[in-house]
Amino acid sequence: MIGRGSRVLPNKKTFDIIDMGNNSARFGLWDEAMDWQSIFLQPDFYYDNLISDEEIERHFKYIMPDDLRAKFANSTNIDFDVAEENKKALARGEKSKAVLDASIEQHANMCVDNSEDVFDARILMKLLEDDIMDRIRHYCYCITNSTKNYKAWLLEDYKLKLRRLIAKKMKDMAPVDTSE
Repeated sequence: MIGRGSRVLPNKKTFDIIDMGNNSARFGLWDEAMDWQSIFLQPDFYYDNLISDEEIERHFKYIMPDDLRAKFANSTNIDFDVAEENKKALARGEKSKAVLDASIEQHANMCVDNSEDVFDARILMKLLEDDIMDRIRHYCYCITNSTKNYKAWLLEDYKLKLRRLIAKKMKDMAPVDTSE
């Protein structure tokens, strides 16, 4: 299909490629040089060295959509690099789980800073589902991957801890009644 799109014609100067199958990451860009002789002589070697979907997806990064980002306008920093934070935690002699604690703290601050009460904060928390799942996924890569059950448990544990931390932070922010 790319061969047809790349055909030179007098009335066509460009063409678009929509890659929905990670093909450019796996095989390279369409116009890169290929050593076809080597591929035909050793197809198994070529096939065995293709990048897997899992390896490609390992480098995907969640980017918060603009409409969702607008709901966290009071938060200056919404980014969290799990791999980098993991390196820092290990360098400080902490366990990897400290990364998730720092992530939960950041998410709690984002929810609290952009809400009026605990109910608004919990609504914002639910909107962070994709970001939370991305952070859990990257955390599992840092600890050399995990089982599906462990990932599911991490996700539920993360949400539970986040919910509790939001409630605590909102309670701590509540004005103290000194009328008595």
